Amino acid sequence: MASYLIAGERLVRALAPGGELEQEQLPRKLRAELEAALQKKRKGGDHPSGAARLVSFRLIRDLHQYLRERESTLYLHELLEGSEIYLPEVVKPPRNPELVARLEKIKIQLANEEYKRITRNVTCQDSRHGGILSDLGKEVRSVKAVVITIFNFIVTVAAAFVCTYLGSQYVFTEMASRILAALIVASVVGLAELYVMVRVMEGELGEI
Repeated sequence: MASYLIAGERLVRALAPGGELEQEQLPRKLRAELEAALQKKRKGGDHPSGAARLVSFRLIRDLHQYLRERESTLYLHELLEGSEIYLPEVVKPPRNPELVARLEKIKIQLANEEYKRITRNVTCQDSRHGGILSDLGKEVRSVKAVVITIFNFIVTVAAAFVCTYLGSQYVFTEMASRILAALIVASVVGLAELYVMVRVMEGELGEI
């Protein structure tokens, strides 16, 4: 926190012999402290001359209070023309090597955890994608099996009807009797085939 002022040439001239402050009859203690502060130069990194006359804020407040009590026509802002607030250079403490090494270790651990989290999400997405394709393949195979089963059922029933119709000509002479016999045999074969088809479909659905 700033607590000093770099005195400008105006303040130095005003406090010098024959200056403006000499007519104000400053208290001996206040004048002595101001002269001592102006004669003592300290190093200032930002000051052009490399050294600065530093006056504490306390002395500036005492000077302002004295001028106000005397109802002087000399104002403080006029005396401080060209002066600057002194900001001392902040010296950074050396960093603890152990603390620096620990912080670097923590940063590496956090980076590794973040990388694992990202790669885990990618792996999960790939596995879900593969699972969807696998389920889709199973469904396609199941539909294909159902279509083949239905096609076999139709072919089997039709074949049973045709064979019975053609073979019954040696037993029945009338067409109606031959058709009836063919329908009966085709129905029996169809029911048997339907029973087998239902059992096969139940087994496949159970596997899915």
